[in-house]
Amino acid sequence: MSADVKREIRAGFTTFITMAYIIFVNPQILSEAGMPKEGVLFATCVASAVATLIMGLYAGYPFALAPGMGLNAYFTYGVVKGMGFSWQVALAAVFVEGIIFILLTLSKVRSYIINAFPRCIQNATPVGIGLFIALIGMKQAGFVKSSSATLVTLGDLKSYEAFVSFLGLIGAAVLLSRGVKGALLAVILGITGISIALGKIHLPSKMVGFPNPSSTFMKMDLHQITNFAFWKAVIAFLFVDMFDTLGTLSAVGTLGGFMEDGKLPKVKEALMADAIGTTLGAALGTSTVTTYIESAAGVAEGGRTGLTACVVAVLFLVSTVLYPIATIVPGYATAPALIIVGILMTTNVSSINWNRMDEAFPAFLTMFFMPATYSIANGLAAGFITYPIVKLLAGKGDEVSPVLWILCIAFLMKIVLM
Repeated sequence: MSADVKREIRAGFTTFITMAYIIFVNPQILSEAGMPKEGVLFATCVASAVATLIMGLYAGYPFALAPGMGLNAYFTYGVVKGMGFSWQVALAAVFVEGIIFILLTLSKVRSYIINAFPRCIQNATPVGIGLFIALIGMKQAGFVKSSSATLVTLGDLKSYEAFVSFLGLIGAAVLLSRGVKGALLAVILGITGISIALGKIHLPSKMVGFPNPSSTFMKMDLHQITNFAFWKAVIAFLFVDMFDTLGTLSAVGTLGGFMEDGKLPKVKEALMADAIGTTLGAALGTSTVTTYIESAAGVAEGGRTGLTACVVAVLFLVSTVLYPIATIVPGYATAPALIIVGILMTTNVSSINWNRMDEAFPAFLTMFFMPATYSIANGLAAGFITYPIVKLLAGKGDEVSPVLWILCIAFLMKIVLM
């Protein structure tokens, strides 16, 4: 085996270890929407494997894909618990978004849409999502709880759940600071192991086994397709998926030296891997699939070809036999991972021009309304409504694209009709 092949395989293992936490976190989050953990884990592993394999073989890049953090939270807390849709309808929204993403990727419309959205909202979106999923993690850990007087207040910090979550959070921060690969996965498994040893949770009857995918396979419900709220969810999924993927591709592409004149060659093929993964994932039973920033770990290890992605895909397929272990992982064990990922997603806040109120105002509202209303869509709506109006009244209406005016009017009509 050549040194180059060994390097690519090592890079694949590195990428997988850094993102393997999704195998445990995704079923945990989607199970709160009522979805069976067994089916979700199968869908997570298979959709991730197929999308990553397409990335490796079709696009030729060492990038890995899996159900996106933040998007899975929006699926559960925004669409299912927030809008009152069933998880079957939420899967349908993801499926429709995937189909639209495929069509946009095949056409030139994709470039027009990407250029139409203002940079301030693009930068504010991952920050808002980061705050949103960090809040979810804080709640799962028991650090905060709801309050009729102050909306949110401190939880029972003396509880076992809060104590081990705090230890896990500190441990994750220290491990990441030291550059330890797979820090989040280690914390999840560590808290679960401690809880088993203390009798807080119990081992399953078997440690390995092949999951039954029938509980989530092709369970999409398209009956709400004429509902405006359904399309509100589709737009939110599509917007976040598209710009999250483009941002990740740009960041990891720059790290790996793939960029040419500021653009990623074969970006169409890379986006297609994302779009197909999302569509397949919805059919199998999971939320939106997107390119992972953790791919940077494998690139840093020397991964430069699609072989790295193929190794990650194989490891995801092998992981399907771990479903008995995943089903016992408690919410407080995954809480530190949610909080840490939330922190990492807020780095774009420095890219917002806070000295220009016509940029800062819609950006802030986009970020604020996501955690405050438990909805990514509400945050985007706040940004889409205020950006065109402020720009117009500030004498900068020429900076607003027709697409943004259409979205602004659509969301305003939604508010009026409600």
